[in-house]
Amino acid sequence: MSGEEEVDKNKRRILLAAATAMGGIGAAYVATPFIISMDPSARAEAAGAPVEVDISKLQYGQLLTVEWRGKPVWILRRDAEMLKNMMSLNDMLRDPHSDELSQQPVYAKNDYRSLNKEYMVMIGICTHLGCAPTFRPELGPEDLGPEWKGGFFCPCHGSRYDLAGRVFAGVPAPSNLVVPPYRFVTSTRLLIGVDPEHA
Repeated sequence: MSGEEEVDKNKRRILLAAATAMGGIGAAYVATPFIISMDPSARAEAAGAPVEVDISKLQYGQLLTVEWRGKPVWILRRDAEMLKNMMSLNDMLRDPHSDELSQQPVYAKNDYRSLNKEYMVMIGICTHLGCAPTFRPELGPEDLGPEWKGGFFCPCHGSRYDLAGRVFAGVPAPSNLVVPPYRFVTSTRLLIGVDPEHA
């Protein structure tokens, strides 16, 4: 074999190795977006992740809204008068004792529908057609009538809920507002999306 043929074979080997390496790199670049797309995005992961909320600055009668799984979650701090007024409404409510268990975790099936009667945690979506009710804390406003003791009014079709998210009888909404799973991390911090037994 002549020296020229030997050089040509060496050149071919080098070119073949370089072409193979470049092809491998190109294939990796092409495959990377497909592989990455199979992993859930940070936003998708966060959508189902628990949400921690600082409630230390929440005043009595104040409503705080946070987002969990793409839904508004309301946290309402109720004072003694609000709690007392709620108890006088039982005869006007469709499910005053929250007997429909799908509306709240078992630990929130009580008179206040909460772990701590001072704080209400519920998903702010009307159970009729998914509209967003408005917070109406005032007593006996002209448009809602003298028996109104504060609560949530859905402007879409007129459904009404009390300050525990319990639905009034005779309105389009079929059930109480949903209470999501949640627990207290401390006395001033809530974790929405995790039950207390998973602490």
